[in-house]
Amino acid sequence: MKRGVFITDGHWRKSLAAVRGLGREGIPVAVGETTRLATAAFSRYCRRRVAYPSPVLDPSRFLEFLEHELTLHQYRMLLPMEEETLALLSEHRNHFSRFTFVPVVPPEPLNLARNKDRTLALAESLGIPVPRTWRIQTLSELREIKESLPYPVVIKPRQGSGAAGVSYPSNSRELQEQYPAAHLRHPYPLIQEMIPREGSGYGASFLFDERGSVRASFVHRRLREYPVAGGASTLRESVKRDDMRDMGERLLKALNWFGVAMVEFKLDPRDGIPKLMEINPRFWGSLSLAVEAGVNFPFLLYRLSCGETFSPVTDYQTGVRCRWLLPGDLLHYVYSPLRGTIRKEFFRFRDGTKYDIISREDPCPVLGRLMTPLTFLYDRDMKRRLRERKA
Repeated sequence: MKRGVFITDGHWRKSLAAVRGLGREGIPVAVGETTRLATAAFSRYCRRRVAYPSPVLDPSRFLEFLEHELTLHQYRMLLPMEEETLALLSEHRNHFSRFTFVPVVPPEPLNLARNKDRTLALAESLGIPVPRTWRIQTLSELREIKESLPYPVVIKPRQGSGAAGVSYPSNSRELQEQYPAAHLRHPYPLIQEMIPREGSGYGASFLFDERGSVRASFVHRRLREYPVAGGASTLRESVKRDDMRDMGERLLKALNWFGVAMVEFKLDPRDGIPKLMEINPRFWGSLSLAVEAGVNFPFLLYRLSCGETFSPVTDYQTGVRCRWLLPGDLLHYVYSPLRGTIRKEFFRFRDGTKYDIISREDPCPVLGRLMTPLTFLYDRDMKRRLRERKA
């Protein structure tokens, strides 16, 4: 009998994609989350469901739980899915590697990848194009530069990934209002030129082995996202872009990367050059697209954990589309200024598009997702996540 995998952070779509990607290959999967109402735990491929202490609010108890769980059930691999869980396990990777395969980099490269400022500096040193960026060290500097910036601009936290804490001032007055407010939550965020919205966003995803060699790669293009101004992709498709793949590989190799990561780019329509946005140093929200297109990153990681050798997986089906309908794409439709032009395509459900959550052969995660709002009533960790999204 094959030894199983323990997957953390079962609330997220990517965790469900990992459960399905492993389960369809016959790998036993256990799912943990701070609540039992976790989307991935409702999958037919989830064989064990557990609620654990919050890795953010109670990290010591979470680590105690995890050691007990790994000792008791002897899993082949541990997959941390969210950034906070990943960072905690990175600090304790040597300890937990005694119990199972932990595909996580040490704290130094992880922290560099999470820091947008340091990531941009590294990219520039490697000749990888980045947006123009302004860094200030005191709020008084804001007054000195605010009239000379090419509005609209973007305010971004220096740490973290995704749309949290990002804002888009369109003039110096809005910058003067929004920057100090952002600074209270994320000290001295970056100010960046805004790549025109006509430019498509891309993600170049990778799996590196412990020797720093690429074992799999995949590129996708964003078609829709929420928030509409810039957020998680709600519809995306598999593509081939060797230029972005090569730049992403070069950047991660400079970090001596191990495990999975996605490097995000935006194609600048003004000059046709892809510009680096950030590194997502963990499994990404659109993981289901890669699996559907033929690059099953979770299962390839499992094969690495078993000591298997295999040729790098770089071929996959292009033109595959995958959609986060509930609630991401619905929210995109509601708030999109182009709602009228996308209406016909939006309500076309029989065009071969795959779905992050909806699945005829694995339907119950939809129920788990619909029950998620209940967790905000009683679960401290879910309440924290809700507050952070509103911030």
